[in-house]
Amino acid sequence: MPAEVRVRRPEFIARQACRPTGLLGRALARWMAVETAGANDAALKLLHLRETDRVLEIGFGHGHTIERAAERVPRGSVVGVDHSEAMLFAARRRCAALIADGRVELHCGDSAHLPFADGRFDKALAVHTLYFWQPLAQHMREIRRVLSAGGRLVLAYRPAGARAATDFPSEIYTFRTSDEVHDLLIAADFTAIETVRQSPELVLTAADVSPLAATPA
Repeated sequence: MPAEVRVRRPEFIARQACRPTGLLGRALARWMAVETAGANDAALKLLHLRETDRVLEIGFGHGHTIERAAERVPRGSVVGVDHSEAMLFAARRRCAALIADGRVELHCGDSAHLPFADGRFDKALAVHTLYFWQPLAQHMREIRRVLSAGGRLVLAYRPAGARAATDFPSEIYTFRTSDEVHDLLIAADFTAIETVRQSPELVLTAADVSPLAATPA
C-alpha cells in the first residue's frame, strides 16, 4: 500500500484557528464546530455539571458549547471568554436569547488575565486552546484563581506525539504531553487530576480545586 501523505496546515490557517478574523475566520469556525463537536461533548460530560453551576468556557469560538452548557445548568449561568472579536460577534448572535435572559455572558479577553473576581465559577473548560497559551503556567494559575473551592476544570487537547500534531506549524501551536499538563496543574494548586485518553488524537484532563482550598494570592 502507498505511504500515507500528510499535509502540513498553512501558517495563515493556523493563525486563523488561534484567533479567527473576518470572513475566513467565521468560515473556519463553522468547520471547527463540526470537527470539535465530539471533544466539546466529552469535556462537558467530564465536568459533571449540576443545574446550579456557574460555568466558564475559555475559547468559546462558535458558541455551540456555550448553548449546550446552558441547557445543562438551567438554574446556573455560563460565561465565555475568547480573544477573537469575530467569534464574540458570532457567538453573541447565536446565544442572543440566552444573553437576553441573563443566563449567558460573553467577553472578548485573554485567559492570562481574566476579568472576574476570585472564586466566581464552579466549573471551567477549554477545548483545543491550550496550544496557544503562553506562558501556559500563567493561564493555569489564572483559571485556578477564578474557580471556587470544590471547583473543577476540564481541558481537552491533542497531545504531543499524536500523529496529527506534526501537521500544525510549531510557530503557532505548542503541543504538550498529558504528563506535562498534569505537572502544570499541580503547580497551579489543582488536585485529583484525572486523564482520559479518548483516542490517540484527543486527551481530556480533569482537575479539581480542593473543597478546603483558599484562593491563591
